[in-house]
Amino acid sequence: MYKRAEYQVIKSRLEEPRRFIQVLTGPRQVGKSTVVKQVLKDYDGEYLFFSADNVPATNGAWISDCWSSVRRLMFSKALTSIVLVIDEIQKIANWSEVVKKEWDHDSFHDVGVKVLLLGSSRVLLEKGLSESLSGRFEEIRMTHWSYREMRECFGFTFDQYLFFGSYPGAAPLINDEDRYQQYIQSSIIDATINKDILIDTPIGKPALLRQTFELGAAYSGQILSLNKMLGFLQDAGNTTTLAGYVNLLNESGLLCGLQKFSIDTARRKASIPKFQVYNNALKTVFSPFTFGQALLDRKAWGHIFESGIGTYIVSQSFAHRFEVYYWRERNDEVDFILRKKGTIVALEVKSNAEKNNAGLQQFKAMFNPKEALVIGEGGFPVEEFMAMDLQKLF
Repeated sequence: MYKRAEYQVIKSRLEEPRRFIQVLTGPRQVGKSTVVKQVLKDYDGEYLFFSADNVPATNGAWISDCWSSVRRLMFSKALTSIVLVIDEIQKIANWSEVVKKEWDHDSFHDVGVKVLLLGSSRVLLEKGLSESLSGRFEEIRMTHWSYREMRECFGFTFDQYLFFGSYPGAAPLINDEDRYQQYIQSSIIDATINKDILIDTPIGKPALLRQTFELGAAYSGQILSLNKMLGFLQDAGNTTTLAGYVNLLNESGLLCGLQKFSIDTARRKASIPKFQVYNNALKTVFSPFTFGQALLDRKAWGHIFESGIGTYIVSQSFAHRFEVYYWRERNDEVDFILRKKGTIVALEVKSNAEKNNAGLQQFKAMFNPKEALVIGEGGFPVEEFMAMDLQKLF
């Protein structure tokens, strides 16, 4: 079975002495549970695996019961350490408070229970971590599959990756595009919005949240003002509401609104967003074109191409913690500006030979980035870029 890079990270963390709770986070349907099961199969030590899938949400005592089972096994076998794995932990109300209590008990009494937590909801996991477990955990961020991974595991061509995205569960369905679209709609979009966002966040207009996502996804890779969005949406309220919804969609790993790069923080926050999905399946599922039709439509494919490059950039930014912006000044524009600890990298995506690089040259003169690359036609080979560890650009 194919093993992603996170396999080795998780395995090495579990083999270390007990230091922190290990938390595996990431969007839905990227293989978090699968990679943990792969690690446990190859793990030399003792462990117990529990899932909160069918546990009532109010049963906080269930987590303590899991902990008690692990301690009993540990003491009965006279072990110095054991691993406790809990999947779907976000389904238990106030889970982080119970985890904090049990972890602190073991820390005080020198009990060697190592803990790995994971769940399908990135939003609910990160909320619990920030509320109760500060200083007690390490986060292992798992993101969408890259082109290299989809090629090696499923034999995807680059064009297939751009159009169908990179959800492993959807990969066997791409020859039946209706079935593929139904999977993306129900297992990814509906599940994320209904089970991750709406279940725990007071939303006055759930239908508007869904419309905001669909419009933003359709315009992925393009700049679209919130005021203009108001004209497209029914019962849209105001731009503050839309901005809040875009932030929730970003936290859930569906869609982000990139800010315009500026040294001035206030100007960045007031800028018109450039929408970007985290996986191109989320864009093309709303496309009026089939895969074959999109390939023949130069304009449509250009948007799909630029959005597809963007998915890799924003997914890498989540995994490796760097910031992503765009830049525009009058008629000059640069598609992506990456920043980490003061180091700036400028990336221009070129989907055809007609697109000029004047914006990139202007940005270089104004901000002196460490790197300024053209990705695509006449520049850095796009398939090589999509296999690159973007941390190395810094």
